[in-house]
Amino acid sequence: MEKHKAGFVNIIGNPNVGKSTLMNAFVGEKLSIITSKAQTTRHRILGIVNGEDFQMILSDTPGIIKPAYQLQSAMMDFVRSAFEDADILIYMVEIGEKALKDEAFFERIKNLEIPVLLLLNKIDTADQALLEEQVQYWQELLPGAELHPISALSNFNVRNVFERIVELLPEAPPYFPKDQLTDRPERFFVNETIREKILKHYKKEIPYSVEIETEEFLEDEDIIRIRSVIMVERNSQKGILIGHKGSALKRVGVEARKDLEQFFDKQVHIELYVKVNKDWRSDSNQLRRFGYQS
Repeated sequence: MEKHKAGFVNIIGNPNVGKSTLMNAFVGEKLSIITSKAQTTRHRILGIVNGEDFQMILSDTPGIIKPAYQLQSAMMDFVRSAFEDADILIYMVEIGEKALKDEAFFERIKNLEIPVLLLLNKIDTADQALLEEQVQYWQELLPGAELHPISALSNFNVRNVFERIVELLPEAPPYFPKDQLTDRPERFFVNETIREKILKHYKKEIPYSVEIETEEFLEDEDIIRIRSVIMVERNSQKGILIGHKGSALKRVGVEARKDLEQFFDKQVHIELYVKVNKDWRSDSNQLRRFGYQS
């Protein structure tokens, strides 16, 4: 019988370097939401890729920042956990970047004994001279890492990196059933899809003050009926989110429904409500309720 490989491949890096784009490209499904704003990913999200003789468990993590409030501290705990169970670590940087925004994390990468793949992303934005300079810079800074220039967005060199990861996976039986795609339930993807639309359409503090809770997810043979609550921290944010005669909220609902119909391959009916949940980002009980703390 063929030997089976399985392992945890955890992706870390600064905000907006392309971690979620890379994971979605590997998995072949949109599991992590992607926007141009920093701190889009808040949770640690597993994407599972199965082959006949391997199982790659990919982990997308929040971008590394210096926390300003309790929610951000919880997000950095997800990054710390990614060091603890990784069989392979992907450290993702982009052209022009100099180092992680938290030096302690960078020191941990330097001292890891597991394989580290340093992916230099967005190389399609650089000329040859800059690319060569960046490759040399990172090779000197992290001589123990294996460097691969890529463009996650245009899929350049992504397949080669994927095959290299499969080579590096340790021998092990599968950790999850072979037909499983992720460790997250359906409601999580509903929440994240709605949050993505809010990140896309609202500015300043609004997207970062929002949390989604799906109170109802009823699946029939031909339709899924969803009721979700969007929570904000202040009354003024509630008004902005809803918009004139509900127009802004309606746009979020329409766009989220289209994406969810594609994701679930089924008709979706979605109802959205907005509630004020004062200072939830700094409330341990609320953070526990939303899955940021254990």
